[in-house]
Amino acid sequence: MMATSSRSSRKSASSKRPVPVTEIERKFEVPVGFAVPDLTDVPGVARVAPPVLHRLDATYFDTPDLRLVANKITLRRRTGGDDAGWHLKRPRAGGERTELHAPLGRASKTVPAVLVSPVAVHLRGAKPGPIVRLSTARTVHRLLDGDGAVLVEVAQDEVNASRPQTGGKVTTVDTWSELEVELVGGDRALLDAVIERVVAAGATPSASVSKLSRALGDRLPGPRPDRPQGVQKGSSGDVLLDHLREHVGRLKTHDPLVRADEHDAVHQMRVAGRRLRSALATFRPMLDRGVTDPLRLELQWLGTALGDARDAEVTRDHLRGLVEAQPAELVLGPVVERITRSMDARYRAAHDEALVDLDTPRYFALLDALDRLVDDPPFTAEARGAADDVLLPLVAKTFKRIRRLVDDAETEADPHRHDELLHEVRKAAKRARYAGEALVPSYRRPAKVWAQKMEGIQESLGEHQDTVVIREKLLALAAEAFASGENTFTYGRLHGLEEKRAADTEDLFEHAWTGACDRTLHRWLKPQAVARTSP
Repeated sequence: MMATSSRSSRKSASSKRPVPVTEIERKFEVPVGFAVPDLTDVPGVARVAPPVLHRLDATYFDTPDLRLVANKITLRRRTGGDDAGWHLKRPRAGGERTELHAPLGRASKTVPAVLVSPVAVHLRGAKPGPIVRLSTARTVHRLLDGDGAVLVEVAQDEVNASRPQTGGKVTTVDTWSELEVELVGGDRALLDAVIERVVAAGATPSASVSKLSRALGDRLPGPRPDRPQGVQKGSSGDVLLDHLREHVGRLKTHDPLVRADEHDAVHQMRVAGRRLRSALATFRPMLDRGVTDPLRLELQWLGTALGDARDAEVTRDHLRGLVEAQPAELVLGPVVERITRSMDARYRAAHDEALVDLDTPRYFALLDALDRLVDDPPFTAEARGAADDVLLPLVAKTFKRIRRLVDDAETEADPHRHDELLHEVRKAAKRARYAGEALVPSYRRPAKVWAQKMEGIQESLGEHQDTVVIREKLLALAAEAFASGENTFTYGRLHGLEEKRAADTEDLFEHAWTGACDRTLHRWLKPQAVARTSP
């Protein structure tokens, strides 16, 4: 059996962070006089409870320019029924929606902060206010199993929609009847069987995705065009635009996850920003640098704002694993406890600072600029050229930079400068990897293999840079332990192991570098050698 949310069993959130539930329901339009058919003999249903009438009053909130609606998000305050309270619904894959709840509280026009935070990436400092009010007479039919548990709910609604006007006036805009079939504790087969019955009785799939969209009518934002005017399908600009759109979307997707402190969210949001910044650098001849150079700086600022929290996570997890791998007799003192306490405190402080940055006008302005970037890309004439002629030389150029830096590192005698140059090689390899990955949808396997080879360089030298940071932290931890009268032997041992890891990573790099220099790897960058979209 599949457990999902239920109007009868949902609980209003009482903690600071509401728990999301998945809503699986289908909406139908029904004619005047429609009667819900007999569903008692649907396979798997033991009985249907007597219908229950609810009077519901829901006020929907958004900005005047409907930023939430434009992103298929609904935010409402509803009284009446079994799930009275504040509800935030957001789309997810497969046509389903994730729903967050908060209790009604005393305020009727101020949205609870726990529901503002998940959509702050769209509100961007704007205060949501009432946009639509729906008064609904709902008759609920509950399909039960043998134990009395709810499997499916069928709700028949008579809806009156109104909009607030200036001066406090309210205008009725529409009235209609509809049917909602929601999966609660049953499976998809049962849902499909119930839908088949109501359709046979005269219900038709709703043309509106929600009551709110129907009530908004001509105010509803229109669909976004596939590509901006002037961007030709298959051109170099078209390929780049798809890549930019993907990672702007990922950055905005992970914003609410960072605010909720979800696992790995900081890392994923930071990576999305890095990929955007890298693309703006690699493909800069295709873009108006007067627009994109300042944007790159702002993306760098965002990466820095998120960086300390991510570094604390990496250091904590690596050191704890390293300590746990040591023989017990070589772990002297509360080493794991000190590492965890120190890194957790550093993470918490860094995460709190990042959240402050994510609520600043500077961050919201960055989001606005990213929207403009993908809605009206500042392309130069280069972007109108064929992808082979424009994109491939720019990707090839990223490897030339790696080669120059490797040559410099090999001849550098100063150990500190040598480490700095290897760090620059790592960053250049990351840019080359991202450039290859940007072209994978168009060039498939050759671009993917290229990106994997560049990632090999990046990963080997990434570990080298990690050891530099971790060794510095071990020295600080050892000093703290010594000042507290603890044995510092284990910190010294860990430092030595990290030194060895640094030496080993250079061997890994040499192997990765040899593979990256293979001439066959670079053939796809010559347009006549490899056809686009080859399998």
